[in-house]
Amino acid sequence: MKHLLPKLIFILPFFVLVGCKKNETAEIEKTEIAKNSIEYAAGLSIVKSKGYSVVTVSDPWPNANAKFTYVLKEKDAKVPDSLQKYTTIKVPLESVVVTSTTNIPFLEMLEVEDKLVGFPHTDYVSSEKTRALIDKGAVKNVGENEKLNIEQLIELSPDLIVTFGVDNNNPTLDNLKKSGLNILIQADWMEQSPLGKAEWIKLYGVLFGKEDKAKELFDKIVSSYDQAKKLVADKPATSTVLYGSMYEDIWYVAKGNSWVAQFMKDAHANYLWSDLKGTGSEGLSFEKILVKGKTANFWIASGSFKSLAEVEKANPHYSQFDAFKNKNVYTFEGKYGATGGTVYYELAPSRPDLVLKDYIKIFHPELLPSYEFTFASKLN
Repeated sequence: MKHLLPKLIFILPFFVLVGCKKNETAEIEKTEIAKNSIEYAAGLSIVKSKGYSVVTVSDPWPNANAKFTYVLKEKDAKVPDSLQKYTTIKVPLESVVVTSTTNIPFLEMLEVEDKLVGFPHTDYVSSEKTRALIDKGAVKNVGENEKLNIEQLIELSPDLIVTFGVDNNNPTLDNLKKSGLNILIQADWMEQSPLGKAEWIKLYGVLFGKEDKAKELFDKIVSSYDQAKKLVADKPATSTVLYGSMYEDIWYVAKGNSWVAQFMKDAHANYLWSDLKGTGSEGLSFEKILVKGKTANFWIASGSFKSLAEVEKANPHYSQFDAFKNKNVYTFEGKYGATGGTVYYELAPSRPDLVLKDYIKIFHPELLPSYEFTFASKLN
């Protein structure tokens, strides 16, 4: 995945060679001792130097054990020879293609959505602002993430394509690189910390020359998240919570170290599978779910249900849960954009403070009496 630039070997007088080595060493040392500006995101590092930034993306997919390094170079900046082997991207970008809806809010928050020229499967985009750009033809539909339209991307010739991988096998990306297009693999979707996901806005800050704005926006999100946590600091986690729903014959619950579980922990709720180690989800039988979750006070259902009747129609056994009987069933996936994109999937990773407030409103409604849900819907 690394773009290797040819190394030029020069025969130089000894004193010139020594002088160059000293300068190069000094530049490398500056890069190495410069502070990584990332605090929460586990898979991202941004080290700012004079005229350029070194971005490192680690573990971009499950069990990747890999990392990618990129040099984001400003105009006329000098990059040390030691960094020439990495993909160099000229910044600030004038055009970009992104392939995940989670990137759209970052662009809009930094007010650079007009730099977006392409997106795969544009119907998934929910934001009204970016939808308006799509509708007037400013943002082209470039296929799907695993099957990007190479010919169209070559014609668009964006400064950068920001994408993701589910493994190390994506021949489309290799072909795009061979065509001379710059590719940046990101891993925001791998983050399990709510604030870690949101901190990826700093990558877009560097890409578009808006580092200060990105930091300012992220700091406000951190402050809002922390303030929400303080609201429940003295509240015991007495509410028991069932999570998930059936997919075919399996019920998937969020593991205890997952993004979802962290929200419930921070909202001071007793998530019934908080002791299930790991991230992501675990598939269980309905019988196991019923034994443990039958008397749960709340049920956070995965899926785009609109009503309890729709829930029961999907599976009549759902009515056995006390949370269903007591009408304490919620979903975060019931709100859509104009063309069917799920608002939660797009916006939630960049605004964890709003997700947390939704959870607090569910479990401790008295603490946020005038707050209206951003994502959650109570099913009746």
